[in-house]
Amino acid sequence: MIFLRSDEEIALIKISAQVLGKAHAEVAKLIRPGVTTKELDVVAETFIRDNGGIPSFLGFNKFPASLCISVNDVVVHGFPSRYELRDGDIISVDCGVKLNGYHSDSAYTYPVGDVNPAIRRLLARTKESVYIGAEKAVEGNRVGDIGFAIQTYTEKFGYSVVRELVGHGVGQDLHEAPEVPNYGKRGQGPRLREGMVLAIEPMINFGKKGITQDRDGWTIRTIDRKPSAHFEHTVAVRKGKAEILTTFEYIEAVTANTSLMVETQDLVAA
Repeated sequence: MIFLRSDEEIALIKISAQVLGKAHAEVAKLIRPGVTTKELDVVAETFIRDNGGIPSFLGFNKFPASLCISVNDVVVHGFPSRYELRDGDIISVDCGVKLNGYHSDSAYTYPVGDVNPAIRRLLARTKESVYIGAEKAVEGNRVGDIGFAIQTYTEKFGYSVVRELVGHGVGQDLHEAPEVPNYGKRGQGPRLREGMVLAIEPMINFGKKGITQDRDGWTIRTIDRKPSAHFEHTVAVRKGKAEILTTFEYIEAVTANTSLMVETQDLVAA
């Protein structure tokens, strides 16, 4: 069932999203070589609970952490662990917050230290693609218009779009209908209506689109072990122009003028 949220419900999701954005920023402050991914998870859970929220991911289908932390060739659903970040890594941090009965969901991928310029461009273009997809989240369009926009933009650079993993509706449950693929055809899929709230989350691989799953039943890797980037916003469908409910503002305030910043200058061809 696809839910249409009232303005009051969307406002509650946006409040949740502000706590989520600030939790991301607390994590971003600590990302550097030598930090374990488990340390980042502890910081996120503590901040979310201190601000009245509940980590959406912790316990969801028995997931064991508050963050999905995916490093290098891990696409999504990586477990926080004793792994120490290294110079040249990329790290995707995916987080959700439940507050006042409503979930918000977002992800950001960071370059750690001296990252290959080609990989930094992958991050920048994946980040750009989430906004390109969100532009299509307006009443009267279809879900396929979102996926088509993301796919067309990213594939022109030689990247590939993961097929098996998709975005989704979000609200009182973390995952709701409809599914929102990052590929597709214009004019196909469910029609978008004002009040739908969607998690739009491009997962873009540097190499092949194929993936594999680790024995833990969660961790998803690229089949060729090349890097993958993941950015995500929670977006409300509106008439004329979509409303992005989550924010990278707090992340970018703490990463400005650092190597962690993912910005448009990274789009300049080498």
